[in-house]
This record gives sequence, C-alpha cells and structure tokens, in this order.
Amino acid sequence: MSPTAARRPLSSFGHRRRRGVVALAAAASALSLLVPGVADAKIRPETEVRYTDKTPTAVGYGGAVSSVDPEATEAGLRVLRAGGNAVDAAIATAAALGVTEPYSAGIGGGGYFVYYDAKKRKVSTLDGRETAPQSMPRDAFIDKKTGKPYPFTPDLVTSGVSVGVPGTPATWTTALDKWGTLTLGQALKPAITIASRGFLVDQTFRDQTLDNQIRFAAIKPTAALFLPGGDAPAVGSVFRNPDLAATYRLLAGQGTSVLYKGRIADDIVKTVRNPPKVPSTKLPVPAGYLEKSDLAGYSVIKRRPTKINYRGLKVYGMAPSSSGGSTVGEALNILETKRLSRMPRDKALHYYLDASALAFADRGAYVGDPAYVHVPLRTLLSDRFARSRACQIAPDRALATPTAAGDLDARGCARATGRKLEDNGRSTTHLVASDRWGNVVSYTLTIEQTGGSGIVVPGRGFLLNNELTDFSTVYVATDPNRIQGGKRPRSSMSPTIVTRHGKPLLALGSPGGATIITTVLQTLVNRIDLGMTLPQAVAAPRASHRNNATVSAEPAFIDAYGPSLKPYGYTFTKSGDTFSSAAEIGAAAALEFFRDGRVQAVAEPVRRGGGAAGVVCPSGR
Repeated sequence: MSPTAARRPLSSFGHRRRRGVVALAAAASALSLLVPGVADAKIRPETEVRYTDKTPTAVGYGGAVSSVDPEATEAGLRVLRAGGNAVDAAIATAAALGVTEPYSAGIGGGGYFVYYDAKKRKVSTLDGRETAPQSMPRDAFIDKKTGKPYPFTPDLVTSGVSVGVPGTPATWTTALDKWGTLTLGQALKPAITIASRGFLVDQTFRDQTLDNQIRFAAIKPTAALFLPGGDAPAVGSVFRNPDLAATYRLLAGQGTSVLYKGRIADDIVKTVRNPPKVPSTKLPVPAGYLEKSDLAGYSVIKRRPTKINYRGLKVYGMAPSSSGGSTVGEALNILETKRLSRMPRDKALHYYLDASALAFADRGAYVGDPAYVHVPLRTLLSDRFARSRACQIAPDRALATPTAAGDLDARGCARATGRKLEDNGRSTTHLVASDRWGNVVSYTLTIEQTGGSGIVVPGRGFLLNNELTDFSTVYVATDPNRIQGGKRPRSSMSPTIVTRHGKPLLALGSPGGATIITTVLQTLVNRIDLGMTLPQAVAAPRASHRNNATVSAEPAFIDAYGPSLKPYGYTFTKSGDTFSSAAEIGAAAALEFFRDGRVQAVAEPVRRGGGAAGVVCPSGR
C-alpha cells in the first residue's frame, strides 16, 4: 500500500480489484526455510534480563504480534518463529502478560477470544468470561451494617465477594485444542522463563503498584509479592515471581484441571472465603461465596460472533455476555447513515459522539448474559433499528443526555423510556497476533480493576479478579445485568476483526472498562472514514461518550476539538483512571493487512508507557 493509499479512507477501497499482489504464500514458503517445524517445539527461552525496546509500529511478513509489553510481544514472536500459529502465539503472549502485566491480566481472570481461520475464511469466538458463584445473593454488594452499597473503591473491589470463577485458563486450553498446534505446556514456556528469571521494572509497573498500595498492603501475600519492604519495586530492578512460574509448570504438567478441580482450586476457594488480610487493615475485605463446585462446573462457550456490514467491510465482534460487539456494531450502523469522510472533522466527531451515546443507552437497557436474559441482538444490529436511532442526531447540536433507550419496534424516529447504568473505570489488556498462513487472533483478557481484587492466592503468584463488580450494584428485577448465581456479568471487552472480501483487513481491541467500546469505535472511524493510517488512528486523542451528561476526553482531544465542538453543546471532562492520575483512554493493539502480503503491527506509542509491536520478518530484511 502506498503512502497516499494508506491515508485514503478505507471505505474508498471497499470494492476495488486486487492488483500487484505479492502473495503471502510465497513469503511464508521462504520463511519456512528459516524456522524449525512446530513439531520440534523449539521455543528457545531468553535467559538474560534486559530492557526490551518498545517499538510501536512494525511492518513485514510471516506473522505479527502487538501488545502493551515488549516481553510478551517477543514471547509470541518466538512461538511464530518456531513454527507455531497465531493461536499458539496469542496464548504465549497472554501467559507472558500474566507475568509482566499482573495487575491487568492473568489466570485469575477471564476474557474473550476472536479467531479468524484463513483456510475456512471463518471468524469464531470464545466466551471465557468469569461467572458468579451459584450461591451469590442478590444483595452481595450491600454492607449489612449500613444497608447501603459498599463504596466502589477501594472497598467493593478489594473483597472476596467480587471474585468470579476464572475463565482464562479454560480459554487457553479450549483455543489450543480447537485451533492451535502446541500443547499448553509448550505455549507456557516463554512465560515460565520470564517469571523465573524476572523482568526489569519500568515506571508504569511501579506507578500501578503505588496506585494500589493501600489495597495491596491489606492482603498478606499481595504485600509480600508486590510491596517488598513496604514499597513498590524500584524502576530498573528485577522483579521475579517464582510462585507463578511454579503454578505455570503445574498447569503445563497436569493441565488446567488442577486449577478447576485440584489443588489450585482448593487454594482459590480458601482464599476467597477467608481473605488473607493483615489484622491492621481498615478495609473490610469481606469474604466471598465461591465454592469448589463453581470452579468444577465452569465452561468456555463458543459463540457466534456479531457481524455487521460497514462501508463494504464486514466487522466481527464479541456477542453477549460481552456488550462490545453489539454496541460497536450498533454505533457503526448508525454512522453508516452519514458520510463522515466528506464532513468537516468537528461534524464527523459530533456524529461519532452521539452515535456512541445512543448505542450505550441501548446497551444498558437490553444487554446481559443471554443464558439469563433475552438479548434482542438481531434487532440491535439491524439497519432498521439503526435508522430509527440515527434520525435522533441533529446535525448541529448534541443529544440531551442521558438519553433513553430505543424502541425495539420503532419504524420511525421513536423513543422509549430507558435508564442509564453507571460504568466505572477499569483496567484490562489486549493483544493481536497473526501467522504466515493468514490466521488472526484478537484477544482481550482481564482481571477487571487495575490489580483485580487485590488478593494474591498464597503460594500461587497470581491475583484474583474482581469481575463481579461489573454486575449492577443494586438489584433491580428488570435490569439485564442484575446479580444472578452462575451468571456472567456484562462486559465491555471488544476484540474485533474486520474483513474485506473474506480476508482480514484489521484486527484490534483495547483495555479501558466501558471506554473499550469507544476506543475501538473511534479507532475504526479514524481508519475507515477519516483517512488516518492505522498508527495515526491508534495514536489520535480520544473521547468517550457513554450516555452521560458530560463526555470523558483526553486533554489532547479537548485542546484540539473542544472549541469547535462547544457550539454543539458538549461538555468535556478530563479522563482519568479510578486509581491513577493518568488521563488516558485505552491502550490499543492492532494489525492491518496490506494487499501485497505485508502486515502492519501497531501498539500505543505513549499510552500506558507505550506498547510493543513486532513482525517475524521485517520489511527490508
């Protein structure tokens, strides 16, 4: 793709004929001479602890990986170089993130896995979301002493009550069994090495530790691991996690049944039901309801992806229990009624913001775990419903928010009564991977809050999630996201794959709680409609309209667009994480596939300390 073509809105490429293609198969054939077969499983671990460059953009052949961490990205690339496929690389990268990004992801959490099979030209998804204990009461988040909900932070998030059944380990084994070529033990090798020999602490890791210092200090094993001597690890020091390395070895040797039915299951249940808090803490750290039968009964669900057509492209996302695919898809359907590429930037952003607000209103009213509530997904993603919502956006003024949810039976521009549901800032991580055969993975995984529940399982080296805080705090019988035993709380994770003529074009996702949805949506609009390259689309300043009275935005967005959007009636507030002063929204990782067979891997250049993108065979080498 030429520089000029890269800046052109992707919608202008929708139906062009393919010309001048250097077949990816030829590049793959040449690459196969350079790497051993996957049967050899020669994933050579690096034993030296060193700084690894954070390269936010890489272009080349043979497969690619992008994540927030250079150690994790390199782990995935080592698997690809050894002959593994995109699924193998994604699991290796995710396991490494469990070591280097322990406050965002790990085997104590869950996530959503989106996979494009190049041979079948088919997109499949895995729902590895955490589940509530069967015995979880509807008033679980109510302080029995006061009769009121626990304060969200730090009380509610630092508790056994908030811990759901982890889905990440089961997701890894399910993905490898269905589509991978490595065993779990082979995929875990790079992460075991990193946990054993350690990694160099950067400023982001230290800051996140300090942001959670009060919570971590309240839990004995957490304080011992992350606050040695009472302080966060120093920048430049080596952080090792031998307990996690041992846990990974146990999973490699015995499989994930040891976590769902064996010794680790026993440890998790004991920890949740009797949190190992220090006697002097002022945090309540209430005991949770998890039982071993909850762990033993967990299963990953293979779901049909959401799919919409947008400007000649197909956009695939994650279906409920995630709200990502439905909300991103509905907003894109609304925006497709407008010619954004021909508008002034302020007007295009106005439509983006209001489409987000409308989609979030419908998300709050209609989306939950489909095993427990009816989710009208077909209607939410229909063009007819999108038109009934799009006509509510005035060309010269912002919606009055919070706005009501849409009437599912509307044929015109009708509204229905709805209610706004709160969303709290959260942390997660995202990765993307592709291989020389054209397979692609977009995978978002999390332990919820930065630091999850704050509770490390003694002797196991990993934090437990606080995902159950994604349920509505107060039980309302008509709320699709109300607390119910065994249920998966509604998520905003939005791993996305975009295809053109049946072949992958983009793969992307982001952390950020409810802002995940708007980060993915805005990145797609930037790339497809506004003529940005993918690196520009990821780096551009962000705003997140979630049907609130004000729009959360990064300072750079307010500086650049606040004056031109003020006449529309928007009020902006500076974004910021619950536990951090950082005014960032999201931390995206993305891939773009060019017509000549190259792939471009893109990570954040600045947000969250910058990410790391890499390819197996860089262009020009």
